[in-house]
Amino acid sequence: MAGQDEPAEADERETFIVEALVDAFSDLMATDPGAFRTKFRKMAAEPFAFYRGSACLFYADVTAEEDRWADERTSRIWIQGDLHAENFGTYMDGSGVLIFDVNDFDEAYVGHFTWDLKRFAASVALICWQKALSDEAIGDLIETFVRAYAAQVRWFLDTEDDAQFALNLDTARGAVLDALRVARLSTRAGMLERFTRLDDYDRVFRDLSGVRRLDDDERAKVVDAFERYLDTIPETKRFRGIAYDVKDVVGKTGFGVGSAGLPSYSVLIEGFNQALDNDAILSMKQGNVAAPSRVVDDQAVHGFFQHHGHRTAVSQRALQAHADPLLGYTDLDEVGFVVSEISPYSSDLDWSELTEPAQLAEVIEQLGRAVAKVHCVADSDSDQSLVEFQTEEAIIAVIGDAEDEFVDDIVEFGRRYAGTVRADHRRFVEAFRRGRIPGVSST
Repeated sequence: MAGQDEPAEADERETFIVEALVDAFSDLMATDPGAFRTKFRKMAAEPFAFYRGSACLFYADVTAEEDRWADERTSRIWIQGDLHAENFGTYMDGSGVLIFDVNDFDEAYVGHFTWDLKRFAASVALICWQKALSDEAIGDLIETFVRAYAAQVRWFLDTEDDAQFALNLDTARGAVLDALRVARLSTRAGMLERFTRLDDYDRVFRDLSGVRRLDDDERAKVVDAFERYLDTIPETKRFRGIAYDVKDVVGKTGFGVGSAGLPSYSVLIEGFNQALDNDAILSMKQGNVAAPSRVVDDQAVHGFFQHHGHRTAVSQRALQAHADPLLGYTDLDEVGFVVSEISPYSSDLDWSELTEPAQLAEVIEQLGRAVAKVHCVADSDSDQSLVEFQTEEAIIAVIGDAEDEFVDDIVEFGRRYAGTVRADHRRFVEAFRRGRIPGVSST
């Protein structure tokens, strides 16, 4: 896929890119073309930003290649679906422990476990190319990730309780530990102060940029959808007493690379008691069509989900050992929404400060183990019923004694596909600026 193309081949590839984007986003483009103009401008900034916003193109490409590591079971594993370097961060898990882990499940689905590894490998190659690392150094870093992943999967094979492993304040190192320490300094009161204000002795949302007030009819529909969401919280995770009483609701305008065109709301609710410092802010966001779902031809998987909000919530519960107790789903105007807490303890990894191969290797090794964890907890031991076998057994069975070949395959793909992405980024920029993407103009 990488390399210099003849003019006719370049034109054909540009058409392929445009068609993949239009096929994935045409409905949302028609609903909010301005949001997609912003999304595409952000994607035009650099190859990695383009990669983040074009998961649909990645799946169109990766499924056209043979996957020797996918058999009946390993092609049917719960995956994060958009595993790139910036989809990791901190959160407070349901048991009250600060964790560094995969933190975005909007694209989660059931598919080939290698899709997550390949997507992450290419993201590492893109980031490290922008840091001017050599091809050899990039290959070594991808190998570090894959070998850490395989070692951790083998660890799960010998461990009865998959939830025993986590990257936390006791086990993390380097920049990952730094992110956890920064998150620990955050407070719920501080977050509430940023997003809310006091009005007549109670909290309401501030009128910040990107916030819109709802009319009475829309507010009533959102509150009604919120009431239905409460029924989707597992009984074992429900809070007692006065919690969940709605204090305020606002609409949010999403112009992020991943959230363009997706309606969302913020809901301010009462906390454990009537003290004002433990209120909670929930996000109610329309579920998007998961990129892997466009290429998975398995009706049992497609039919398992009520809608994309349901899919997102079920996927997150499967992939996290102790998911957010406020995680759930609902529907609004017959469209699925996922509901989750906006955590005050969220801190992302600062890749800009990681410049040397040794620094990067320390982080990437830990991320390999984190990815193994999310794959291995989402199996017959979790509370879902879609993957009813032990993931670690299936993965180790397919790798067998061929770990070196497995590593080589992921390394080769990551380096090669990163070259494809850099070339595709240039084609995308030209197509966008010259008005060749239907439904979204560049001006």
